[in-house]
Amino acid sequence: MASEQGHREQWQRCLEIVKCNVKEQEYITWFQPTELVSYDTEQKELLLSVPSNYFFEILDGQFKRLMYNVVWRVFDKEARIVYRIQTDSTNDIPTEVEGLPTSEKMRKMKDDSMRPMSKAPADDLDSQLNPDYRFENFIEGESNRFPYSIGRSLAENPKQTTFNPFFIHGASGVGKTHLVNAIGLALKERFPKRRVLYVTAHQFMVQFTESRRMNTFNSFINFYQTIDTLIIDDIQELSGQEKTQEAFFHVFNHLKMNGKQIILTSDRAPATMQGMEDRLLTRFKWGLIAELEKPNFDLCRRILLSKIRRDGLSISDDVVDYVAANAGDNVRDLEGIVNSLMAYSVVYNRDIDLAMAEQIVRRIIKFQPRTLTIETIIDQCCEHWGITQDDLFSKSRKANIVTVRQTAMYMAQRLTKLTTSRIGQLIGGRNHATVLHAISQVKDRITTDKAFSQHITEIEAKLKQTR
Repeated sequence: MASEQGHREQWQRCLEIVKCNVKEQEYITWFQPTELVSYDTEQKELLLSVPSNYFFEILDGQFKRLMYNVVWRVFDKEARIVYRIQTDSTNDIPTEVEGLPTSEKMRKMKDDSMRPMSKAPADDLDSQLNPDYRFENFIEGESNRFPYSIGRSLAENPKQTTFNPFFIHGASGVGKTHLVNAIGLALKERFPKRRVLYVTAHQFMVQFTESRRMNTFNSFINFYQTIDTLIIDDIQELSGQEKTQEAFFHVFNHLKMNGKQIILTSDRAPATMQGMEDRLLTRFKWGLIAELEKPNFDLCRRILLSKIRRDGLSISDDVVDYVAANAGDNVRDLEGIVNSLMAYSVVYNRDIDLAMAEQIVRRIIKFQPRTLTIETIIDQCCEHWGITQDDLFSKSRKANIVTVRQTAMYMAQRLTKLTTSRIGQLIGGRNHATVLHAISQVKDRITTDKAFSQHITEIEAKLKQTR
């Protein structure tokens, strides 16, 4: 049987949970003055002291469901709450009132209290983060350096609001999920009491649908409004889901207004998302949008070497170079190839050689020789906007020519393995800094100019047809 001190500790735990579910001023006004008088373990009766009848009316009216959900979770699922009102307006003596709902309401409230929506302090929240996706094993390179550095900054200083929301977009398999999990894990390590949650957009949608079916929508919203750092992966999956978008809109607004961090990933930039409400797209652009680009040859090679060292394999440099150059731009494919090389080597008792690598690469990515060159990119960009290559290579600063030149640099960086220095050399003898500036300009314009974004989409589609 728990001691009186144990019951008081349980009540403090109830208050901690309540604090996570109501506004700060509501907690200070209505819950802080409440005191535990006693808990009868046999009668399962919780006696609470409140200053006045008005307090009782508020707690038993506006917050009854929350009070019972918390008490049932911490004390006993059959517990009932009795209030001792300290001041009776007539006789100035304490009065005890039972704050018990009807039997039907109690049944529904008990059902709600057993759902995962019922909140707890950070220590009891399952962040759903993947412990294998850490900063320590995230390989940084030119294609991911910017979002990586922002992620590091958020993990070290979560109270800054410049990058809120932090919207990361990029093709499938480039490491978005790894990066956001790494941010979450680093936050939990540095700030253990911070409520960090990672969910996919699909999970959010399923939870929302279930909350409507079970009539627990308020609990669903309340839960998400208690999160300090909310990470939602593949937010584009909410496209076309009007009701779910509306729910997320309310969650987003609450977290943003209360200085909580929101991190989103998508396979496309907000400017190219279809089926998403304009008010959400506008909010996605409030903070910082960063593209996680496909890894170039150098980064592919470093990722491969990291996985090879991790698995204790012995693979020659020529095999590593071949896989890095021909295995596509998908980190998941790279990992699958390393796993396959290891399996083939063990099963067939063979050394890992170039012939084995060629066989596996063809099988995994349906290998086709790469034919896309920077010359093809330049031709396509010039043709699309109707200028000559002489114009492109010239020193002209006319707006239309600069646009084509910068687009060619951007496409070359996205769709080839060339370094930025080499791209600059091949496009009019520009330097590394000029190419980086061009890429940055195109990215920024894509997120704000829908017409320009459509041009980029059309050019990229045509270029990919030539591969």
